[in-house]
Amino acid sequence: MKIRKLPIGLFLLLLISGVQFQLNAQTSGVPGVVVNHIPASTKVFIGSPSICILPNGDYVASHDHFGPATTEHSQALTAVYKSTDRGKSWKKIAEIHGQFWSNLFVHQNVLYIMGTWKHHGNLIIRRSMDGGNTWSEPAGSTTGLLREGEYHTAPMPMVIHNGRMWRAIENAKSESTKWGLRYSAMMFSAPLDADLLNASSWSATNFLTHNPAYLDGKFGGWIEGNAVVTPEGKMVDFLRVATSEKGRDLAAIVNISDDGLTASFDPATGFLDFVGGSRKFSIRYDNKSNRYWSISNMITPEFADRDAGSVRNTLVLKSSLDLKNWTVHQVLLHHPDVLKHGFQYIDWQFDGKDIIFLSRTAYDDAFGGADNFHNANYLTFHRIKNFRKLQKKQLKD
Repeated sequence: MKIRKLPIGLFLLLLISGVQFQLNAQTSGVPGVVVNHIPASTKVFIGSPSICILPNGDYVASHDHFGPATTEHSQALTAVYKSTDRGKSWKKIAEIHGQFWSNLFVHQNVLYIMGTWKHHGNLIIRRSMDGGNTWSEPAGSTTGLLREGEYHTAPMPMVIHNGRMWRAIENAKSESTKWGLRYSAMMFSAPLDADLLNASSWSATNFLTHNPAYLDGKFGGWIEGNAVVTPEGKMVDFLRVATSEKGRDLAAIVNISDDGLTASFDPATGFLDFVGGSRKFSIRYDNKSNRYWSISNMITPEFADRDAGSVRNTLVLKSSLDLKNWTVHQVLLHHPDVLKHGFQYIDWQFDGKDIIFLSRTAYDDAFGGADNFHNANYLTFHRIKNFRKLQKKQLKD
């Protein structure tokens, strides 16, 4: 039997079609736009989504890699992506070796990324002068190495207030090495006209350690704090709270002095019920609606008997006028399975009439799906159109 060779053009067409079919098979049914996908079998998982909008309107996104097959405990890796069509498509533009738990932000028309250099590593910041393609190296205290030690954070908001840039961080240096117990709440800030890569530009509060007496002994720790300005014009650190009480979502509000040097907390008044409070959330203030907005995970009744931190299958949009009373407006994403599906670690931005956000998404793929709800296999992009029209809508129980 004679084997006929395919013309090179037809061969390439079939090859490209095969690749496209494989991509479609991997992402079929996944909500949103897939920015990146890593099969669970690699033991590399997608973490710490961050997104910001460049002055020219392009979107820049990032995520780090965690899991047993990564270098997160020695020198972590963060991938950077760009979209020039408002999130419809994405292209990987850079990899940063030595960047973890980080947020992207623009200051004075320049792109920065701030976080740690590894799991519980030094606190660092980098600058990009070309929109994320290349990055400065935090080699010393004048080039981005802000503090040596053990720090924890996530992609959390940067806030401008009283002529300073504010950012919540957790000190992870403790006698305990247990999750939650080792983390102490604190706030960093720098003058707006300062060199953000210079460690001396940044002031820090004292750090508030874990207190086992809080919440009648059910306090598991606080992490991933938000810098937020209250309606009274005061800076606070609005933190995720872990508790041993099943199905309960709580947050904590730590008070920050006007000079940015003192953090204080009153356990009698500082804890509040907050939908999604036991998972990472971000809070931002919208001047047009005069409301605070957040995207968080909600626990539906059928999962009320589970550890609250493990329920990440329902994502909601909510808002508040005063940071204390919150209204859930709409379910954004949902999957009935809680074990291998999750929409989590949301980072988001206002974009005109819309909100855009990234999700660390655990979902089905052609290779058996996610490792579990926590160990995500997708980075996905989403848009909430005309979000302010939703503020009159209240989600029924």
